[in-house]
Formats: sequence, structure tokens, C-alpha cells
Amino acid sequence: MKKHLLAASLLLSAATSFGAGYQINLEGLRQVAMGGTGTAWPWDASTIFYNPGGLCRLKGVQAYLSVSDIMPTTAFGNQMNSGTTPTSVTTNRQSFTPFNFYIGGPVQENSRVAIGLGIYTPAGDGLQWDNNWLGKYLVQSITLKSYFFQPTISYRVSDFLAVGGGFVYGAGTLDFSQAMPVHGPLGPGHDDGQAVLHGNATGVGFNLGAQFKLGDNLQFGLTYRSQVNMSISGGSANFSVPSSLRDSFPNTRFDSQLPIPQVASFGVGYRTGPWTLQLDVNYTGWNSFDSLRFNFDQHTSVLQNMHAPRHYHNTFTPRIGATYKINKIVALMAGAAYDPTPVPNGFVSPDLPDADRVVVSCGISVKPLPRFTILAAFESTTTVKRNATYDFANFNGTYQTFAYTPGLGVYYNF
Repeated sequence: MKKHLLAASLLLSAATSFGAGYQINLEGLRQVAMGGTGTAWPWDASTIFYNPGGLCRLKGVQAYLSVSDIMPTTAFGNQMNSGTTPTSVTTNRQSFTPFNFYIGGPVQENSRVAIGLGIYTPAGDGLQWDNNWLGKYLVQSITLKSYFFQPTISYRVSDFLAVGGGFVYGAGTLDFSQAMPVHGPLGPGHDDGQAVLHGNATGVGFNLGAQFKLGDNLQFGLTYRSQVNMSISGGSANFSVPSSLRDSFPNTRFDSQLPIPQVASFGVGYRTGPWTLQLDVNYTGWNSFDSLRFNFDQHTSVLQNMHAPRHYHNTFTPRIGATYKINKIVALMAGAAYDPTPVPNGFVSPDLPDADRVVVSCGISVKPLPRFTILAAFESTTTVKRNATYDFANFNGTYQTFAYTPGLGVYYNF
């Protein structure tokens, strides 16, 4: 029974992280600096992601490149775990560098039609606990990388309305490691077994947007990004165990399908003098992540196909942001957001120590040349301290996560 629980928790943990814990919102640096707002106002070519309807509002073709550096840390305390020695630990320091590239704009001057391509990183994060920490039998390390490719077309119906859409192809990788409660002659904590999981995932979806311009000073936006079912086919599950258990834990392959949820957004932007104020609300359909299924190529008495409920719930995320234009060259940005967790209590595990998040950000744009702009942004994310349980493995604790993310970008108008 213990070995069966081990195998189940291994793959359940990996899928949970793929779903919620590592969705990042860093697809445009100006928008990041303004709390993640960007649905209403087409600032630059990153509107391919934030609202593809706004692409035809750009003045000419633009090439855009940005990169961020995510530095997350999670703290854990086990005071809720009865029968264990009180422990406080933090994850090892790591750095992740998601990037975004966009190119697009009107096909010719004053054209109603615009085309473009976006290559962006909707998820690219991870965490690494000490190999011998209290929860090592649930997770030691996990890393997720994903890249979305979005060819886009946009059409200006009138001065008031512009619409657009894009096909989305997603690709990614998942790497996960976990200790196993089996060991060699040195005993527990010295030569524990280990499970290592690796999978390549792909999926398809779409991104639709409508942008409304009520004048130079008031704009609205509506967008819908579809759910993308990321399918893992032929993922590898490798087990390092004593020779007496190798028949129970054979190295094998598995298939699974994991949803990246749909997101609907509404935004409004208002300009007054040197100020531009923005408000966005995101509705994320996390209830699509209601269960997990895994099919293995090989089966034993302790390694079987698995199905388990997750019961995630949908969330609303409000975001606010502002830009102050000092002059024609320099502008300052700031913003904030409150991002509630979709993970209910009872399903909070140390590979996904998710909780309500408070986001604060700022940034600057500098235009040293008429066609060239430099962007810099900084985002700070702090989760509310959460006393949580993982009922599946009877593991409890208190979690809090901090992440600091600077970013740098440039774009050029042809």
C-alpha cells in the first residue's frame, strides 16, 4: 500500500504543477509594469497576446523582444504535522528566464488588415527542495518550460471597432523528481530510492479579441483565450530502487492530458493629460482541472493506471495599472493585482504550495530614438501565508511564496 501511494502521488504532483502553480503572466513588459493590465490599450506588438484585435491599431510593423528573470522562494513550516520534529525550510534559490517575441502590424500604411506572430512563454518556472527534506517523498524538484506559437490576423472594422484572432500551438517539457520510501543497506535518508519523471507536451487552442476605441482617451477590450489541452505522449517514468523491487517499479512510459484553462478578460483604459489608467478583470476557468488520468505502458501490483479528483474552482483576478508620461522620451508605470488561488484546501501539496497572491509592479520606458524603445519592469509577488493540507498523502504544513521578477525588453518600429 505504501508503494502504491508513492507511485500515485508522484504523477499527481507533476500534473498539478503543470496546471496551476506555474502559469505566469509576463507576456509583455509594459503590461507587467502596470499590474498585468493590457486588454484595452494596444501599446505595442505584445497586444498579439493581450488582445489580438488591437494589432491593426499599431502604426506600422513592429518587432518586440523581452526576457524576464523569475527568482522564486517558498518557505515551509511543519507545525501542523503531528508526530514530527518542528521544521522550517525554504526551497533552494533558482532563476528562470521566460522570453517573448512578437512581430506584426498593418500589412501596409493605413491598411485595415494586420498580421503578426507571437512566440511567448505562458509557463516557465519551478522549485527545488533539499533532497532530504521532510516532504521528499512527495517532491524534491520540479521544472516546467512551455512555449506558445501564435500566428495572428487583425481587422479594423471601423474607427470604433477592431477584431482579431490567432491559432495557438503549445509545446513544453516537464521534469520532476521525488524520493521513494525504499532504501539500500545504508538505511533511510542515506540511499533512498528515487523516481524521475520527464514528459514532452503539446496542445492547440486559439486567442480572440475585440478592441473598442471611443476616442483618443477612452478604450475598451474583450478577449478570450481558449483552453489548451497539453497532451503528454510517451513520457518517461524511471525508478531507482533496490534490485529486489525492480520488478515492482519498472522503468516505463505513460500518457496523460492536462488542461491549461480558458481565460476571458475585460479591460478599460482612460487617458487624461500625461496619465493613462487601466483596469482589467480576468476570469480563469480552472474548473476544467477536475481530475487527473494516467495510463502506463507497463503495470504491476503497485503501478496501475490512475484517476484522482482535483476539484479546482474558477477565479476572478482584478488588475489595475497606470502610466505617467514625463515627456516624449520617458514614461513611468506602476500597478497591482490580487490573484486568488484556484486550489482548494485538501489538495495543497509541496510541489504546488499555491495560495492567494498579491502582485505589485513598476517600470519605465525610454525612447532614445524615434523608432526604438527600451522597456524595464519589476514585479514582486507574495502569497498569503497558508495553513494547508494535502489529504491524499496526509501531509500538512504552512506555506508562503515570494517571487521577484525583473525584466528587460526592446521594440523597433519599421
